[in-house]
Amino acid sequence: QVQLVESGGGLVQAGGSLRLSCAASGRTFSQYVMGWFRQAPGKEREFVAAIRWSGTRTYSIDAVKGRFTISRDNAKNTVYLQMNSLKPEDTAVYYCAATYRDMSLTTPNGYDYWGQGTQVTVSS
Repeated sequence: QVQLVESGGGLVQAGGSLRLSCAASGRTFSQYVMGWFRQAPGKEREFVAAIRWSGTRTYSIDAVKGRFTISRDNAKNTVYLQMNSLKPEDTAVYYCAATYRDMSLTTPNGYDYWGQGTQVTVSS
């Protein structure tokens, strides 16, 4: 069982930065693939980025490449999403997710555990 708690969201102007954190419980955090998703009002939950257990392989959508960076610290049971050059279209609730299965990593169905979400609002 894994429990995930996100933090770091907030209101920022376009061009600004935020760093989201996701603290995980459980002794086997290092064995999980961790992902970040986001959901804007009236839209489906969208994959943003994922990172494998070793931290050496990461994945992200084109819309955030070059702006967002996912990383993890297995010693702290924490995964991060550094978001730079934020745009109004990045506004959404951001969710942290974890899976032990290592498949379908770009879809919500590929994850078993979810955090409660943290709001990110980017003003123009």
